[in-house]
Amino acid sequence: MKKISMQTPLVEMDGDEMTRILWQMIKDELLLPFIDLNTEYYDLSLVHRNETDDQVTIDSANAAKKYKVAVKCATITPNADRMKEYDLKKMWKSPNGTIRAMLDGTVFRSPIVVKGIQPCVKNWKKPITIARHAYGDVYKNAEMVIPGPGKVELLYVPEDGEEQTLLIHDFKSAGVVQGQHNLDCSISSFAKSCFEYALDTKQDLWFSTKDTISKKYDHRFKDVFADLYENEYMDKFKKAGITYFYTLIDDAVARIMKSEGGFIWACKNYDGDVMSDMVSSAFGSLAMMTSVLVSPDGCYEYEAAHGTVQRHYYRHLKGEETSTNSVATIFAWSGALKKRGELDGNREMVEFADRLEKATLATIEGGRMTKDLALITTIKGPEILNSRDFILAIREMLESRI
Repeated sequence: MKKISMQTPLVEMDGDEMTRILWQMIKDELLLPFIDLNTEYYDLSLVHRNETDDQVTIDSANAAKKYKVAVKCATITPNADRMKEYDLKKMWKSPNGTIRAMLDGTVFRSPIVVKGIQPCVKNWKKPITIARHAYGDVYKNAEMVIPGPGKVELLYVPEDGEEQTLLIHDFKSAGVVQGQHNLDCSISSFAKSCFEYALDTKQDLWFSTKDTISKKYDHRFKDVFADLYENEYMDKFKKAGITYFYTLIDDAVARIMKSEGGFIWACKNYDGDVMSDMVSSAFGSLAMMTSVLVSPDGCYEYEAAHGTVQRHYYRHLKGEETSTNSVATIFAWSGALKKRGELDGNREMVEFADRLEKATLATIEGGRMTKDLALITTIKGPEILNSRDFILAIREMLESRI
Protein backbone atom coordinates (compact mmCIF):
# COMPACT_ATOMS: atom_id res chain seq x y z
CA MET A 1 0.00 0.00 0.00
CA LYS A 2 1.04 3.59 -0.48
CA LYS A 3 2.32 5.10 2.74
CA ILE A 4 0.09 7.65 4.48
CA SER A 5 1.64 11.11 4.44
CA MET A 6 1.77 13.55 7.35
CA GLN A 7 1.44 17.26 6.65
CA THR A 8 2.49 18.48 10.10
CA PRO A 9 5.03 16.80 12.37
CA LEU A 10 4.16 15.53 15.80
CA VAL A 11 6.65 15.79 18.64
CA GLU A 12 8.35 12.49 19.51
CA MET A 13 9.82 12.19 23.01
CA ASP A 14 11.91 9.04 23.35
CA GLY A 15 12.53 7.52 26.77
CA ASP A 16 14.26 4.90 28.87
CA GLU A 17 14.85 1.22 29.49
CA MET A 18 12.42 -1.46 28.26
CA THR A 19 9.88 1.03 26.99
CA ARG A 20 12.60 2.54 24.78
CA ILE A 21 13.19 -0.93 23.28
CA LEU A 22 9.44 -1.36 22.67
CA TRP A 23 9.27 2.18 21.24
CA GLN A 24 11.63 1.30 18.41
CA MET A 25 9.91 -2.05 17.76
CA ILE A 26 6.55 -0.29 17.47
CA LYS A 27 7.96 2.25 15.02
CA ASP A 28 9.73 -0.39 12.93
CA GLU A 29 6.86 -2.88 12.74
CA LEU A 30 3.60 -0.97 13.20
CA LEU A 31 4.23 2.57 11.95
CA LEU A 32 7.03 3.00 9.42
CA PRO A 33 5.76 0.31 7.00
CA PHE A 34 2.44 2.18 6.71
CA ILE A 35 3.15 5.87 7.44
CA ASP A 36 5.59 8.38 6.03
CA LEU A 37 6.27 9.27 9.66
CA ASN A 38 7.01 12.95 10.27
CA THR A 39 8.22 13.70 13.79
CA GLU A 40 10.36 16.27 15.55
CA TYR A 41 12.51 13.98 17.70
CA TYR A 42 13.73 14.61 21.25
CA ASP A 43 15.76 12.09 23.24
CA LEU A 44 14.46 12.26 26.82
CA SER A 45 16.54 9.32 28.03
CA LEU A 46 18.13 9.98 31.41
CA VAL A 47 21.60 9.89 29.85
CA HIS A 48 20.73 12.64 27.35
CA ARG A 49 18.86 14.72 29.91
CA ASN A 50 21.99 14.61 32.03
CA GLU A 51 24.19 15.58 29.05
CA THR A 52 22.00 18.59 28.25
CA ASP A 53 21.36 19.66 31.86
CA ASP A 54 17.71 18.76 31.20
CA GLN A 55 17.41 21.41 28.48
CA VAL A 56 16.10 18.72 26.13
CA THR A 57 12.98 18.33 28.29
CA ILE A 58 12.29 22.06 28.10
CA ASP A 59 12.89 22.04 24.35
CA SER A 60 10.47 19.14 23.87
CA ALA A 61 7.74 20.92 25.86
CA ASN A 62 8.19 24.06 23.77
CA ALA A 63 7.93 21.95 20.62
CA ALA A 64 4.68 20.43 21.95
CA LYS A 65 3.33 23.96 22.38
CA LYS A 66 4.29 24.74 18.78
CA TYR A 67 2.94 21.62 17.05
CA LYS A 68 0.07 20.89 19.50
CA VAL A 69 0.53 17.09 19.45
CA ALA A 70 3.24 15.01 21.13
CA VAL A 71 3.85 11.35 21.96
CA LYS A 72 6.09 10.43 24.87
CA CYS A 73 7.89 7.24 25.90
CA ALA A 74 8.16 6.40 29.61
CA THR A 75 11.13 8.06 31.33
CA ILE A 76 13.13 7.59 34.53
CA THR A 77 12.65 10.05 37.38
CA PRO A 78 15.96 9.61 39.22
CA ASN A 79 16.38 8.79 42.90
CA ALA A 80 19.58 8.21 44.89
CA ASP A 81 20.15 4.77 43.32
CA ARG A 82 19.73 6.18 39.80
CA MET A 83 22.13 9.01 40.61
CA LYS A 84 24.83 6.42 41.22
CA GLU A 85 23.81 4.07 38.38
CA TYR A 86 23.87 6.82 35.73
CA ASP A 87 26.57 9.01 37.31
CA LEU A 88 24.26 12.02 37.16
CA LYS A 89 25.29 15.65 37.66
CA LYS A 90 22.21 16.17 39.85
CA MET A 91 18.88 14.54 40.67
CA TRP A 92 16.92 15.85 37.68
CA LYS A 93 13.22 16.56 38.04
CA SER A 94 10.51 14.35 36.59
CA PRO A 95 10.15 15.09 32.85
CA ASN A 96 6.40 14.61 33.21
CA GLY A 97 6.30 17.22 35.96
CA THR A 98 8.30 19.70 33.88
CA ILE A 99 6.14 19.18 30.79
CA ARG A 100 2.89 19.39 32.78
CA ALA A 101 4.00 22.68 34.33
CA MET A 102 5.07 24.19 31.00
CA LEU A 103 1.87 23.13 29.22
CA ASP A 104 -0.32 23.94 32.26
CA GLY A 105 -1.94 20.60 31.50
CA THR A 106 -4.35 18.11 33.05
CA VAL A 107 -3.69 14.37 32.90
CA PHE A 108 -6.51 12.13 31.64
CA ARG A 109 -6.06 8.40 32.24
CA SER A 110 -8.41 5.78 30.86
CA PRO A 111 -8.35 1.95 30.88
CA ILE A 112 -8.13 0.08 27.57
CA VAL A 113 -11.09 -2.31 27.60
CA VAL A 114 -10.65 -5.64 25.81
CA LYS A 115 -12.76 -8.80 25.74
CA GLY A 116 -11.27 -11.51 27.89
CA ILE A 117 -9.92 -9.12 30.55
CA GLN A 118 -12.80 -8.61 32.96
CA PRO A 119 -12.89 -5.66 35.41
CA CYS A 120 -12.91 -6.61 39.10
CA VAL A 121 -16.07 -4.51 39.47
CA LYS A 122 -18.53 -6.69 37.56
CA ASN A 123 -20.87 -3.88 36.45
CA TRP A 124 -18.08 -1.74 34.90
CA LYS A 125 -18.60 -2.15 31.17
CA LYS A 126 -17.13 1.11 29.82
CA PRO A 127 -13.87 2.94 30.62
CA ILE A 128 -13.76 5.39 33.51
CA THR A 129 -11.39 8.24 32.66
CA ILE A 130 -9.62 9.91 35.58
CA ALA A 131 -8.80 13.61 35.12
CA ARG A 132 -6.14 14.52 37.69
CA HIS A 133 -5.28 18.09 38.59
CA ALA A 134 -1.49 18.17 38.38
CA TYR A 135 -0.61 21.17 40.57
CA GLY A 136 -0.34 21.94 44.25
CA ASP A 137 -2.02 20.32 47.24
CA VAL A 138 0.11 17.81 49.16
CA TYR A 139 2.64 17.63 46.30
CA LYS A 140 3.79 21.19 46.96
CA ASN A 141 3.17 21.20 50.69
CA ALA A 142 5.19 22.65 53.56
CA GLU A 143 5.51 20.43 56.62
CA MET A 144 6.83 20.85 60.11
CA VAL A 145 7.34 18.53 63.07
CA ILE A 146 6.09 20.26 66.21
CA PRO A 147 8.40 19.22 69.08
CA GLY A 148 6.23 20.43 71.95
CA PRO A 149 3.57 22.87 73.21
CA GLY A 150 3.00 26.04 71.21
CA LYS A 151 0.72 27.72 68.68
CA VAL A 152 0.85 27.25 64.91
CA GLU A 153 -0.78 29.95 62.78
CA LEU A 154 -1.34 30.74 59.12
CA LEU A 155 0.14 34.13 58.23
CA TYR A 156 -0.70 36.06 55.06
CA VAL A 157 1.50 39.09 54.38
CA PRO A 158 0.00 41.05 51.44
CA GLU A 159 2.19 43.28 49.28
CA ASP A 160 0.01 46.14 50.44
CA GLY A 161 -2.48 46.00 53.27
CA GLU A 162 -2.80 44.44 56.70
CA GLU A 163 -1.43 41.05 57.67
CA GLN A 164 -3.94 38.28 58.37
CA THR A 165 -3.44 35.40 60.79
CA LEU A 166 -5.46 32.27 61.49
CA LEU A 167 -4.86 29.81 64.31
CA ILE A 168 -4.27 26.29 63.01
CA HIS A 169 -3.82 24.58 66.36
CA ASP A 170 -2.75 25.30 69.91
CA PHE A 171 -0.47 22.32 70.52
CA LYS A 172 -0.32 20.97 74.07
CA SER A 173 2.14 18.25 73.09
CA ALA A 174 4.28 17.16 70.12
CA GLY A 175 2.70 16.68 66.68
CA VAL A 176 2.95 17.57 63.01
CA VAL A 177 1.53 20.30 60.77
CA GLN A 178 1.16 20.66 57.02
CA GLY A 179 0.40 23.62 54.75
CA GLN A 180 -1.06 23.29 51.24
CA HIS A 181 -1.87 25.80 48.53
CA ASN A 182 -3.33 26.13 45.07
CA LEU A 183 -3.87 28.90 42.53
CA ASP A 184 -7.07 30.20 40.94
CA CYS A 185 -5.37 30.24 37.54
CA SER A 186 -4.32 26.59 37.89
CA ILE A 187 -7.76 25.47 39.05
CA SER A 188 -9.34 27.36 36.15
CA SER A 189 -6.96 25.72 33.65
CA PHE A 190 -7.81 22.33 35.15
CA ALA A 191 -11.54 23.00 34.81
CA LYS A 192 -11.22 24.26 31.24
CA SER A 193 -9.16 21.23 30.19
CA CYS A 194 -11.79 18.93 31.70
CA PHE A 195 -14.70 20.66 29.96
CA GLU A 196 -12.85 20.71 26.62
CA TYR A 197 -11.83 17.05 26.88
CA ALA A 198 -15.40 16.05 27.72
CA LEU A 199 -16.61 17.86 24.60
CA ASP A 200 -13.79 16.35 22.52
CA THR A 201 -14.61 12.78 23.62
CA LYS A 202 -18.37 13.34 24.06
CA GLN A 203 -18.42 11.96 27.60
CA ASP A 204 -20.23 13.14 30.73
CA LEU A 205 -18.00 14.92 33.25
CA TRP A 206 -18.13 14.31 37.01
CA PHE A 207 -16.24 16.44 39.53
CA SER A 208 -15.92 15.76 43.24
CA THR A 209 -14.27 17.35 46.30
CA LYS A 210 -15.06 17.51 50.03
CA ASP A 211 -16.39 21.06 50.20
CA THR A 212 -18.62 20.34 53.20
CA ILE A 213 -15.48 19.88 55.31
CA SER A 214 -13.02 22.09 53.41
CA LYS A 215 -15.28 25.13 53.16
CA LYS A 216 -12.60 27.42 51.68
CA TYR A 217 -10.04 25.25 49.89
CA ASP A 218 -12.19 22.55 48.29
CA HIS A 219 -15.12 24.93 47.90
CA ARG A 220 -12.88 27.13 45.75
CA PHE A 221 -12.50 24.25 43.28
CA LYS A 222 -16.26 23.69 43.25
CA ASP A 223 -16.98 27.38 42.61
CA VAL A 224 -14.41 27.74 39.81
CA PHE A 225 -15.85 24.69 38.00
CA ALA A 226 -19.43 25.90 38.48
CA ASP A 227 -18.73 29.45 37.27
CA LEU A 228 -16.85 28.27 34.19
CA TYR A 229 -19.56 25.75 33.32
CA GLU A 230 -22.43 28.20 33.68
CA ASN A 231 -20.70 31.02 31.81
CA GLU A 232 -18.96 29.13 28.98
CA TYR A 233 -19.89 25.47 28.72
CA MET A 234 -23.52 24.84 29.69
CA ASP A 235 -24.90 25.45 26.19
CA LYS A 236 -22.03 23.54 24.56
CA PHE A 237 -22.69 20.51 26.79
CA LYS A 238 -26.42 20.58 26.05
CA LYS A 239 -25.72 20.76 22.31
CA ALA A 240 -23.31 17.82 22.58
CA GLY A 241 -25.81 15.79 24.62
CA ILE A 242 -23.51 15.41 27.63
CA THR A 243 -23.80 16.52 31.25
CA TYR A 244 -21.66 18.04 34.00
CA PHE A 245 -22.24 16.64 37.48
CA TYR A 246 -20.78 17.72 40.85
CA THR A 247 -20.97 15.71 44.07
CA LEU A 248 -18.96 15.05 47.23
CA ILE A 249 -16.08 12.66 46.68
CA ASP A 250 -17.42 10.00 49.06
CA ASP A 251 -20.75 10.08 47.20
CA ALA A 252 -18.88 9.91 43.88
CA VAL A 253 -17.03 6.77 45.00
CA ALA A 254 -20.29 5.10 46.02
CA ARG A 255 -21.97 6.02 42.73
CA ILE A 256 -19.01 4.95 40.60
CA MET A 257 -18.83 1.49 42.18
CA LYS A 258 -22.44 0.92 41.05
CA SER A 259 -22.14 2.57 37.63
CA GLU A 260 -21.30 0.96 34.30
CA GLY A 261 -18.60 3.57 33.56
CA GLY A 262 -18.27 5.57 30.37
CA PHE A 263 -17.56 9.05 31.82
CA ILE A 264 -14.75 11.35 32.99
CA TRP A 265 -14.13 11.70 36.73
CA ALA A 266 -12.24 14.91 37.56
CA CYS A 267 -10.31 14.84 40.83
CA LYS A 268 -7.97 17.06 42.79
CA ASN A 269 -4.29 16.13 42.68
CA TYR A 270 -4.08 13.56 45.51
CA ASP A 271 -7.54 12.12 44.82
CA GLY A 272 -6.64 11.65 41.16
CA ASP A 273 -3.33 10.00 42.04
CA VAL A 274 -5.08 7.40 44.21
CA MET A 275 -8.18 6.87 42.09
CA SER A 276 -6.28 6.40 38.82
CA ASP A 277 -4.37 3.48 40.37
CA MET A 278 -7.61 2.04 41.72
CA VAL A 279 -9.33 2.26 38.33
CA SER A 280 -6.34 0.86 36.41
CA SER A 281 -5.98 -2.09 38.77
CA ALA A 282 -9.70 -2.84 38.71
CA PHE A 283 -9.75 -2.86 34.89
CA GLY A 284 -6.62 -5.02 34.52
CA SER A 285 -3.25 -3.30 34.84
CA LEU A 286 -1.32 -0.07 34.23
CA ALA A 287 -0.05 -1.68 31.02
CA MET A 288 -3.65 -1.35 29.75
CA MET A 289 -4.07 2.33 30.63
CA THR A 290 -3.82 5.34 28.33
CA SER A 291 -2.62 8.73 29.52
CA VAL A 292 -2.94 12.08 27.75
CA LEU A 293 -1.88 15.50 29.00
CA VAL A 294 -4.26 18.20 27.73
CA SER A 295 -3.56 21.92 28.06
CA PRO A 296 -6.30 24.59 28.14
CA ASP A 297 -5.08 25.99 24.81
CA GLY A 298 -5.37 22.65 23.01
CA CYS A 299 -1.99 20.87 23.29
CA TYR A 300 -2.08 17.08 23.58
CA GLU A 301 0.76 14.86 24.84
CA TYR A 302 0.10 11.10 24.75
CA GLU A 303 1.98 8.44 26.71
CA ALA A 304 1.55 5.11 28.48
CA ALA A 305 0.42 5.35 32.09
CA HIS A 306 3.16 2.99 33.33
CA GLY A 307 6.90 3.38 33.88
CA THR A 308 10.00 2.14 32.10
CA VAL A 309 9.64 -1.58 33.10
CA GLN A 310 13.08 -1.64 34.72
CA ARG A 311 13.03 -5.31 35.73
CA HIS A 312 12.38 -6.48 32.16
CA TYR A 313 15.09 -4.16 30.85
CA TYR A 314 17.75 -5.71 33.06
CA ARG A 315 16.69 -9.15 31.81
CA HIS A 316 16.84 -7.85 28.23
CA LEU A 317 20.42 -6.63 28.80
CA LYS A 318 21.38 -10.14 29.92
CA GLY A 319 20.00 -11.53 26.68
CA GLU A 320 17.01 -13.13 28.40
CA GLU A 321 13.58 -13.25 26.77
CA THR A 322 10.91 -10.85 28.03
CA SER A 323 7.16 -10.77 27.61
CA THR A 324 6.50 -7.06 28.06
CA ASN A 325 3.05 -5.61 27.42
CA SER A 326 3.32 -2.82 24.82
CA VAL A 327 -0.41 -2.06 24.49
CA ALA A 328 -0.40 1.27 26.36
CA THR A 329 2.62 2.47 24.37
CA ILE A 330 0.95 1.45 21.08
CA PHE A 331 -2.16 3.37 22.13
CA ALA A 332 0.00 6.40 22.97
CA TRP A 333 1.18 6.41 19.34
CA SER A 334 -2.31 5.75 17.94
CA GLY A 335 -3.78 8.52 20.11
CA ALA A 336 -1.19 11.02 18.91
CA LEU A 337 -1.57 9.99 15.27
CA LYS A 338 -5.34 10.22 15.51
CA LYS A 339 -5.22 13.69 17.05
CA ARG A 340 -2.63 14.84 14.46
CA GLY A 341 -4.94 13.54 11.73
CA GLU A 342 -7.97 15.27 13.23
CA LEU A 343 -6.19 18.63 13.50
CA ASP A 344 -4.80 18.35 9.96
CA GLY A 345 -8.00 17.00 8.39
CA ASN A 346 -6.08 13.84 7.44
CA ARG A 347 -8.81 11.18 7.32
CA GLU A 348 -6.41 8.42 6.26
CA MET A 349 -4.29 8.97 9.36
CA VAL A 350 -7.32 8.88 11.67
CA GLU A 351 -8.54 5.67 10.05
CA PHE A 352 -5.10 4.05 10.29
CA ALA A 353 -4.82 4.90 14.01
CA ASP A 354 -8.26 3.39 14.58
CA ARG A 355 -7.28 0.21 12.69
CA LEU A 356 -4.08 -0.09 14.72
CA GLU A 357 -6.03 0.03 17.98
CA LYS A 358 -8.57 -2.51 16.75
CA ALA A 359 -5.82 -4.83 15.48
CA THR A 360 -4.13 -4.67 18.90
CA LEU A 361 -7.33 -5.58 20.72
CA ALA A 362 -8.22 -8.27 18.17
CA THR A 363 -4.83 -9.91 18.70
CA ILE A 364 -5.52 -10.23 22.43
CA GLU A 365 -9.13 -11.31 21.90
CA GLY A 366 -7.81 -13.97 19.52
CA GLY A 367 -5.84 -15.49 22.39
CA ARG A 368 -2.36 -14.12 21.60
CA MET A 369 -0.96 -11.93 24.37
CA THR A 370 1.87 -11.16 26.76
CA LYS A 371 2.34 -13.06 30.01
CA ASP A 372 0.79 -10.41 32.28
CA LEU A 373 -2.51 -10.63 30.38
CA ALA A 374 -2.42 -14.42 30.14
CA LEU A 375 -2.42 -14.56 33.95
CA ILE A 376 -5.71 -12.63 34.23
CA THR A 377 -7.60 -13.47 31.01
CA THR A 378 -10.81 -15.50 30.85
CA ILE A 379 -9.80 -16.74 27.37
CA LYS A 380 -9.04 -20.45 27.45
CA GLY A 381 -5.54 -21.59 26.54
CA PRO A 382 -3.97 -18.23 25.62
CA GLU A 383 -0.75 -18.22 23.59
CA ILE A 384 1.93 -16.34 25.56
CA LEU A 385 4.18 -14.32 23.28
CA ASN A 386 7.46 -12.55 23.98
CA SER A 387 7.80 -8.79 23.57
CA ARG A 388 8.75 -8.82 19.87
CA ASP A 389 6.43 -11.64 18.82
CA PHE A 390 3.45 -9.86 20.36
CA ILE A 391 4.16 -6.77 18.26
CA LEU A 392 4.67 -8.96 15.17
CA ALA A 393 1.33 -10.66 15.85
CA ILE A 394 -0.32 -7.22 15.93
CA ARG A 395 1.35 -6.36 12.63
CA GLU A 396 -0.01 -9.56 11.11
CA MET A 397 -3.50 -8.66 12.32
CA LEU A 398 -3.11 -5.07 11.09
CA GLU A 399 -2.01 -6.14 7.61
CA SER A 400 -5.00 -8.45 7.36
CA ARG A 401 -7.25 -5.43 7.95
CA ILE A 402 -5.68 -3.09 5.36
